[in-house]
Amino acid sequence: MDKEYNKLDKTFNITPVEVSTTPENGCTTKKDQLTNVTKSNKPDRLTKDDITRDYEYTRGNLYSIIEKGQEAIDGILEIAQESEMPRAYEVAGQLIKSVSDATDKLIDLQKKLKDVNEEDKKGPTNVTNALFVGSTADLSKLIKQQNLQKD
Repeated sequence: MDKEYNKLDKTFNITPVEVSTTPENGCTTKKDQLTNVTKSNKPDRLTKDDITRDYEYTRGNLYSIIEKGQEAIDGILEIAQESEMPRAYEVAGQLIKSVSDATDKLIDLQKKLKDVNEEDKKGPTNVTNALFVGSTADLSKLIKQQNLQKD
């Protein structure tokens, strides 16, 4: 085997170099290498800028899809009317459905953005289950104090 490599070394006019098979992080086994993998840093939460940027990007893509779909519908309807082939009408119908689905997604995107914006503002408005933590003696004192304040 070494003879074959010697021939290649002479052919390419290179000198052999010993390469270490130990990784730079010092791990010697596969298990060590897998446990020593560093995790990528993900942001804890999306910021308002990220949400706005994603919304605008998605909205722009949906507008583009809808506009191109409208052009395609016009073209396929002309072909369908000229050829009077059932398959052309079937394709036109599928294309119309796809464009209408894209417009529905645009409306859903508006609702989702509204929900995300309201999620930050939402909080509990009514507390229906109040819980008293204390002894029965403490509770009776509180009730007596409230009764005295009412009188």
